[in-house]
Amino acid sequence: MADARFARTKRIMLLTDLGFLAYWVATALGAVTVGTDPFLQQWNWSFLGLDLAAIGIGLASLAVAHRQPPLAERMMLVSLTATAAAGLMALNFYLVRCDFDPAWWIPNAWLLLFPGVAMTVMMVNSATR
Repeated sequence: MADARFARTKRIMLLTDLGFLAYWVATALGAVTVGTDPFLQQWNWSFLGLDLAAIGIGLASLAVAHRQPPLAERMMLVSLTATAAAGLMALNFYLVRCDFDPAWWIPNAWLLLFPGVAMTVMMVNSATR
């Protein structure tokens, strides 16, 4: 049972990281925007390094998961922590601005909450081995 939950967590992590990457590709192509305010654009782009690190480490962890499970789990924890940090920082920013647009809150809430659930599943799985 624990292995099934962990496998599901890895699939959801893959979809989350690919969605996260798609967001940045769409942003770079101008298909997604935070608006025309230069401050908001700069704020959004300030996340690029953190987000790409989370995505890259997360995808790499999934790529090595079958060959090196202990390494993959450590990498997943780093990626999930960075993803949660990005979601929390964005939500805090929107909260401070009193901006409650669901189009931004929902994806950033996912980026905050999914890693917490995933890390809990990982810890339970690790404790049962």
